Amino acid sequence: CTHYLFIVVVAVNSTLLTINSGDYIFYTDWAWTSFVVFSIANTLMTVAGAVYYITFTGVPGTGAYYGLIMQVYTWVAKVAWLALGYPVDFIVHPMWIPSCMLLDLAYWATKKNKHSLIFFGGVLVGMSMPLFNMVQLMMIADPLETAFKYPRPTLPPYMTPIEPQVGKFYNSPVALGAGAGSVLSVTFAALGCKLNTW
Repeated sequence: CTHYLFIVVVAVNSTLLTINSGDYIFYTDWAWTSFVVFSIANTLMTVAGAVYYITFTGVPGTGAYYGLIMQVYTWVAKVAWLALGYPVDFIVHPMWIPSCMLLDLAYWATKKNKHSLIFFGGVLVGMSMPLFNMVQLMMIADPLETAFKYPRPTLPPYMTPIEPQVGKFYNSPVALGAGAGSVLSVTFAALGCKLNTW
């Protein structure tokens, strides 16, 4: 029962993360900060959940299965936003599967060592997720152009697209997201292991 309840929690939370921790704010002056928060939030959901699944079953590969569940539900969230009238390029959903595969690899390569999964797997995911997310952002249309082309008059003022300040992206949000993620994700991975001992 707990196992299937967890799947439901994963589905709901990964969908909410897709909508709330990134998306529209990417296209405003908040983009730099938003990307870092987006990276850390996704790292938390990825590491804690995938490590829980891996240690729950003891089978390398279940992390990728967990990532697949999250990916499917974030696609569902994207379709829901499209139904509300947002353009395709407006919604950016995180890529969960590659980072989850790195967790599986760390677990398999260290002969199912839980501590190696926490340290190596956690760092790998923390550093890889911001990279995968930024690559996705580079492949879509210009965000500000998209935001101005499709205004949403019903949105609150703080979500209205505005031009970014000069030099806003001088410091890399990818580097900060990866740095913070690689440190925090070790704790997140330990949390995922702890879930199996309750």
